[in-house]
Amino acid sequence: MRPVNTVIGIAAPLPRAAIDTDQIVPKQFLKRIERDGYGPFLFYDWAHDVEGELDPDFVLNRAEYENAKVLIAGPSFGCGSSREHATWALQDRGFDAVIAPSFGDIFRNNAYNVGLLPIELDQTEIDRLVTVADGAGTVSVDLESQTVTAGDEVFAFQIDEHVKHNLLNGVDRISETLESVDAIDTYEGRRPHHRPTLND
Repeated sequence: MRPVNTVIGIAAPLPRAAIDTDQIVPKQFLKRIERDGYGPFLFYDWAHDVEGELDPDFVLNRAEYENAKVLIAGPSFGCGSSREHATWALQDRGFDAVIAPSFGDIFRNNAYNVGLLPIELDQTEIDRLVTVADGAGTVSVDLESQTVTAGDEVFAFQIDEHVKHNLLNGVDRISETLESVDAIDTYEGRRPHHRPTLND
């Protein structure tokens, strides 16, 4: 996982409530065995008309949001099933951060695990950010200082310190486990031979 520190880019507003993981990436696209390539399926049912053509009225199909790096959403973003594909699709589409009043717990953890930054601000701040970001052009997210800046306005957010450390240093669950490999080997070496072991 690459380190996450600063995200600077266009912010796309999608302030709908309870956007679930099936809306983020519909189930018919989950047959792929690769982790990449999910970007074209992001919000597919909203982004396309009944003939499968791109809907020019959908916010992410508009030219000004083509290269957006930050998504501003409504409450309970990522609720529903536990599919990791939702975070993969957002990243593959170019998003590095999602800002919302609240997130589905599993989605939030999946996002942390792949280096997608979910940021919680209260609804009043979200409303203000959407207004300011529309005129500011770009939004800057700084994980170290835990701030979101748009124009002259700065919004502070909270994040678990352990999660913050891992994101700043690009440490995923596998890397975190490997940091303790010596302690794991020592523990396994002390286990009685008749019990299961990870050692050969």
